[in-house]
Amino acid sequence: MYPSKKDPSTFPDGGPEAWLVVAGAFCGVFCSFGWINSIGVFQAYYETHQLENYNPSTVSWIPSAEVFMMFAWGPIFGRLYDSHGPRWILLAGSFLHVFGLMMTSISKQYYQIFLAQGVVSAIGTSAIFYSSMSAVGTWFQMRRAFAFGIMVSGASLGGITLPIMVSHLVTSQGFGWAMRISAFLILGLLVLANLTVKSRLPPRPQQFSILDFIVPFKELPFSLIAVGSFVIYLGALLPLNYIILYAQHSGMSADLSGYLIPILSAASIFGRILPGYIGDRYGRINVLIVSTTIAGILSPALWLPAHSNAPIIVFSACYGFASGGAFSMLPAVIAQISDIHKIGVRNGTLYAAVSIASLIGNPIGGALITREGGGYAGLQIFSGCAMLGGVGVLVCARIALVGFVVKVKV
Repeated sequence: MYPSKKDPSTFPDGGPEAWLVVAGAFCGVFCSFGWINSIGVFQAYYETHQLENYNPSTVSWIPSAEVFMMFAWGPIFGRLYDSHGPRWILLAGSFLHVFGLMMTSISKQYYQIFLAQGVVSAIGTSAIFYSSMSAVGTWFQMRRAFAFGIMVSGASLGGITLPIMVSHLVTSQGFGWAMRISAFLILGLLVLANLTVKSRLPPRPQQFSILDFIVPFKELPFSLIAVGSFVIYLGALLPLNYIILYAQHSGMSADLSGYLIPILSAASIFGRILPGYIGDRYGRINVLIVSTTIAGILSPALWLPAHSNAPIIVFSACYGFASGGAFSMLPAVIAQISDIHKIGVRNGTLYAAVSIASLIGNPIGGALITREGGGYAGLQIFSGCAMLGGVGVLVCARIALVGFVVKVKV
């Protein structure tokens, strides 16, 4: 029998050791999801520099592949986590992420950038993200959404600092050194993550079985949440990837537009932590539905009519706050309906579905822009409709869990 602190049914829900894991996971998410949150800067840069001869839809496959790879490897890294814990997964991911960025710094051609940044670095971010997220889930139960909110706010802080840093470094030091300096910063933070992130429970080596990835879909609530998340992510990442290009298209200066992602990310810090606190009290699925609904409404309501600097900035801040809850609540919801010993593979399996949406969503956005001759209205409407459509499926998942009862914590 495990010591009491290792008992699967005994969650510390706090204490120095648990919060140190959250701090390390925060660093890991800063370097992984935070980096992904800043890729809109690279799409704008590539379209006007190395890849200026390619159309927006073609260039958009690089950030789309990056997001896809981060999510798509979830089942593999989740399964490895359940069997072996986070240590070696996190270490391997750290190497791949830093190595990929270093290779991107010397890349000139489309295929080189695609492989280095869109594949190698992205696989590294996947290993870092899933090992960090799954480890935190083993330390908290009653305060799980709050802990996840703090951890995932690392993505927001990364989305604030990394785009500004990269933009200024590209101007002052050139693209190559901008990528290398970013890689060194990420390396330092990943050292801290490797020293602090650990699971509360001992590893449970198991034989690999493809059924591990199929069994969760036999549960109706899990399947509906996966489908809803897929539809949501078709549109949820489009503002992050296209807000800079849209702002410049609307006449905003390149200098000012470079601050839009940091503004969005700054607002999402509060949007990730506050909904987590509320979700632990009033229901995580409830808060996920409300946050995503607000984010879906904002795209056509605020982004579509925004044609000058002030409205675009206001949309960035509002969307950052609303989408923060949509992004941060999902892992807490999956942990809520999962066996703690299966949390890695179940999180990974769900995000694998999300990965497909993230892969095709960005090119769909680029194709809509091309079809409209450079206009963004189709993309903006599609973004909002996708999120609201996903909310409808999440409501069905809630009904599958508790029926048609409205006033219930779930």
